Amino acid sequence: MTTPMRQQYLRIKKQYPGTIVFFRLGDFYETFDDDARTVAQVCDIVLTSRPVGKNQRVPLAGVPYHSVETYIARLLQAGYKVAIVEQVGEITNRELVEREVVRVVTPGTVVEPALLDERRNNYLAALAVEGNRAGLAYADITTGEFAVTQLDGGDLSRLLVAELDRLRPAELVIGDRKMADGWEQLPGSPLSALTLTEYDGWRFDLDTARQALLDHFQVGSLDGFGLAGLPLATRAAGALVQYLAGTQQARLPQLSSLRTYSTEQFMLLDPATRRNLELTQTLRAGVVKGSLLGVLDATVTSMGGRLLRQWLNQPLLDLPCLHERLDAVEFFYRDTPLRTRLRLLLKGMADLERLASRAVQGIARPRDLVGIRHSLETLPKVQELVRQPDAGTAEGAERGQFFTTLAALDPCQDLVALIGQAISDNPPATLAGGGAIRAGFSAELDNTVAASRDAKVWIADLERREQARSGIKTLKVGYNKVFGYFLEIGNAHAERAPADYIRKQTLVNAERYITPELKEYESLVLNAQERITDLEKRIFQQVVEQIAAAAERLWAVARALARLDVYATLAEVALMHRYVRPQLTENDDLHVVAGRHPVVEVAQREEPFVPNDTLFSSEEKLLVITGPNMSGKSTYLRQVALIVLMAQIGSFVPADEAQIGLVDRIFTRIGAQDEISAGQSTFMVEMVETANLLNHATPRSLLVLDEIGRGTSTYDGMSIAWAVVEHIHNHPRLRCKTLFATHYHELTQLAGLLPHIRNYNVAVTEEKGKVVFLRRIVPGGADRSYGIHVAQLAGLPKPVIHRAEEILEELEHEARAPGSTPKTVEVRQLQLFAVSNPVLEELRRLDVSAMTPLEAIAKLYELQKKNSQD
Repeated sequence: MTTPMRQQYLRIKKQYPGTIVFFRLGDFYETFDDDARTVAQVCDIVLTSRPVGKNQRVPLAGVPYHSVETYIARLLQAGYKVAIVEQVGEITNRELVEREVVRVVTPGTVVEPALLDERRNNYLAALAVEGNRAGLAYADITTGEFAVTQLDGGDLSRLLVAELDRLRPAELVIGDRKMADGWEQLPGSPLSALTLTEYDGWRFDLDTARQALLDHFQVGSLDGFGLAGLPLATRAAGALVQYLAGTQQARLPQLSSLRTYSTEQFMLLDPATRRNLELTQTLRAGVVKGSLLGVLDATVTSMGGRLLRQWLNQPLLDLPCLHERLDAVEFFYRDTPLRTRLRLLLKGMADLERLASRAVQGIARPRDLVGIRHSLETLPKVQELVRQPDAGTAEGAERGQFFTTLAALDPCQDLVALIGQAISDNPPATLAGGGAIRAGFSAELDNTVAASRDAKVWIADLERREQARSGIKTLKVGYNKVFGYFLEIGNAHAERAPADYIRKQTLVNAERYITPELKEYESLVLNAQERITDLEKRIFQQVVEQIAAAAERLWAVARALARLDVYATLAEVALMHRYVRPQLTENDDLHVVAGRHPVVEVAQREEPFVPNDTLFSSEEKLLVITGPNMSGKSTYLRQVALIVLMAQIGSFVPADEAQIGLVDRIFTRIGAQDEISAGQSTFMVEMVETANLLNHATPRSLLVLDEIGRGTSTYDGMSIAWAVVEHIHNHPRLRCKTLFATHYHELTQLAGLLPHIRNYNVAVTEEKGKVVFLRRIVPGGADRSYGIHVAQLAGLPKPVIHRAEEILEELEHEARAPGSTPKTVEVRQLQLFAVSNPVLEELRRLDVSAMTPLEAIAKLYELQKKNSQD
């Protein structure tokens, strides 16, 4: 026979299989059975046991309620979900208190500030797939953001992986775990790092999902949300709402709207490009510092930090919208005093977006409300500052996004007054001890507090009064939890006790007494604190409900402040690092004068950064860049891509001048990273990424390719690189802006064969026998690689360097393998297109576009042999 509490626990646990149940018992959350073993191991706490019936004990592990967030964080990180069971009934000494699950904590449903990164969103996503279509919905319940898209046709898996890589949701809800297996193997796929939650498949049914959305928004049609004709998007969004309702055990009023978007509205960036360009984290350390975000993020509010990350991950293709962003940035760029004052005001702002959501969820605390009040009190100063007539001179700064932003700055004076009247200026962290409600707000509370205070004063003065009345100087007033307050008199004076004293307890050396009056005041004192706590909780909840009713206004203010923060931040960074406003156009040109790498120039302060120009036009589409390692080729490639990307988020750019035609996609093939876990070598990853960009780029794309073909043999690699360049140049679906860095100097000959290719190289000079990299990109092709020089700089032993120089000299002058017998005949360097070669006519007759790389190599060997015989 088990105890009633054990039966209660087992009943709840049965409803949440696979979830750790935190069962509230007094000041602890207890776990039992296998849950206890898991918690003890993951959280490194002692595993004990508890009796649950006659001769029956079960494993037990408990954590204090006041530090539960720490333990939940560890369990979430280890991949577990946690169901929080609270005492919801009235606690008595005779009956079992009622308990129920108030919410289930999963990685995507965390609301505790200590478990969240304040500068990035915590997204929960849901995915519905059918054939070659998919719906992807995501929400952040801490900010109220809720959005959905439908992906149709094309390479669905890559589109989906790119969007998931942008969002990096903390948790992805899917109807069938198997459908993600293939996508996890794609290069750069974030799926292997996500928490995947398999949810009941019927929740994704169209009718079920549609009804869930209709019920949630309390509407009769979903057309107003843009979901007409988007069944997969409806299924994903509906499943997400159902999952959230199940984990939060309540409606989700913070998800008050749903935004439907199309990925075609934004520049599409695949995982390889995000990784290679180090947009939000570095390649090696995986941290923000050293990334583009690390340079641009000088935001002073959490809201602004999250918004800037969103912009950086989703560059725009809307030219008017970009002009409006740039106008707003220029507004602050031109007025340093205004920008400085604004940033000081914003720096004191609380995270209104998340605080409003906490109010809506009913989990706000007293200090949260004070944070809302102080932030709203600052708004009139912000309005006065940015609306003054002489503030800024940028044309158009008062229209479009900027005007909308200013219009949304509602001071919410009614909320300021409410919080100011109801909540103390310095309230406690919780409601447990009282003191959160300001005196004068509630007459009932004030009377209760006054009665309690008077009773305490009466008891505090009781000892002095009774000593004087009885003449017993050693009489004392005491208190314990068993008997409450009492009067204690030593045995030597017991016979002098006043007649109205009632003996309560006899000790060895003293007698303890009570009086009716003392018990009355004791009741006032002991019951008043509980009464005060109950009253404060009720009053506070009423205040929170009034704030929650105005959440839409608060969210609008929060998002406006976030935009102001980002505008001012981009202006601040632009002025600090000498950025200029780019001229954005719809044409296909790209002209950058003295462009710089935004991250490298900041990281390498010890030496001046060497700027470089970039020119793409209708005549120059593909730039072949040669030069030695460590000379700056990769930096140059990345800086061009980053300048374009920065311009298309509405930022100024690191250059003296920039004219940029909008780019629909940026593709990069940079670096060599083995995907061992996916069973792919460096070369395979290189080829897969190259295939991706060749198959999906458009004439409006920007391609950045570094050392294509280096992962295999020289001739194979050179053939592939040659064929890739030709394909980009000739294919009518491509012919896009391309930066192609290579060590295959033979590729420079393509500039003489194909009209839109130009050769550039990194300038190098030799001074006193030492090679100096000038970091300048100049017209023409490089004639040497300087590989041995780079090896020497890297610290290879001198004997290795000397031997390498000997071998290089042999190879260059004798064209033979090291150590073989020298030949006396003249050896000619391989020429792909020799002007005076007798086999030139045969070469011209070849259909190169119809040949495979291996066939081309074989033919080249044959022609070389004929040429040497001639």
